Amino acid sequence: MDTSDLKIINAKIVTPTRIIKNGTLLAQHGKITAIAEGNIDYESKTVIDAGGKFLSPGFVDIHVHGGGGYDFMDNTIDAYLEIAKLHASYGTTAFTPTTLSCERDALLKTLSLYEEAAPLNVNGAQFLGMHIEGPYFAMEQRGAQDPRFIRLPDREEYQEVLRHSSIIKRWSAAPELKGAVEFGRYIKAKGILPSIAHTNAVYEEVLEAYENGYTHITHFYSCMSGVSRRNAFRYAGVIESGYLIEDMTVEIIADGSHLPPALLKLVYKIKGPDKTALVTDAMRAAGMPPGESILGDIHNGLKVIVEDNVAKLPDRSAFAGSVATTIQLVKNMITLADIPVIDAVKMMTATPAKIMGADDEKGAIVVGKDADLVIFDDDIRLHKTIIGGRVVHTV
Repeated sequence: MDTSDLKIINAKIVTPTRIIKNGTLLAQHGKITAIAEGNIDYESKTVIDAGGKFLSPGFVDIHVHGGGGYDFMDNTIDAYLEIAKLHASYGTTAFTPTTLSCERDALLKTLSLYEEAAPLNVNGAQFLGMHIEGPYFAMEQRGAQDPRFIRLPDREEYQEVLRHSSIIKRWSAAPELKGAVEFGRYIKAKGILPSIAHTNAVYEEVLEAYENGYTHITHFYSCMSGVSRRNAFRYAGVIESGYLIEDMTVEIIADGSHLPPALLKLVYKIKGPDKTALVTDAMRAAGMPPGESILGDIHNGLKVIVEDNVAKLPDRSAFAGSVATTIQLVKNMITLADIPVIDAVKMMTATPAKIMGADDEKGAIVVGKDADLVIFDDDIRLHKTIIGGRVVHTV
């Protein structure tokens, strides 16, 4: 396919403000050049007839650990490339590879491999920078994170990590830990988003963290405090803080398991599509059959069981990871939370792109932005994934 020239006709184009019926889109050299209702009189080398299906911005997933049998903590080039291809086949056009709590040397190797893999990634979802999840977490809220590696923020350690790599865009931590506020200020000054995660913080601690750069909450509701009692008095937790702090952004795993429909509706009602991003938080078992799998490093990770469309601990006492895909998240918000298509798409495109500072080029069908696009039907089934004006997956 000639990527220099693309015309898509007969599409329901999902823009930031409306759905254009019988729309036409033109793209040249990977950028959107025109959008209109009806035909645009232009002879293109490549024409795609959408057949009345939706034409949406490509999905932007800002929290991904793996997929297709691979995890970024495997620390191989193949892992990076195969995960990117797997998620592109479900509509993801850009994403942030995400780590787990680990030893310093393993983290540094993961970061180095990102830089090696990026120029080789021509058939998969594009990398938007690295998301480090951990190891500065509350032990009681570690979830499936390996307790061997959880520790307090270490200034010498995180400064070394930042000297080692310039591709870190986000770092998740528990803001109530000793040194965590200083950590947040430091990385914010370096252009990295501090994000609240795996935490027992109360409202007052979250407010201080927000004032020092922690403007986002990782996998909202999962592994975090709600209302609690201390010395007989009730305290609001991170969940309540996410609602109370109006400009705080949140992300939700809308796989239908981590949050029931009622909570999906509540997050949408209070935070709205402009402050809520959908994320897969997908592990290596995404796109794979049910059964046994491993969370994290293939050689040293946590054994899990995938069933009921979610990963569980072997004793089935708790969830241990997501196997969601982006097209599934969009469909779930429409069918389970009863929200409009335009808002579900925004939560999977414009909002996550803005959170990651990538909205100048990604997340919306607007002239001048990247021609990262997906075509899906009325039943929210994916038909094509287009990255930079080039079809990388078709059903």
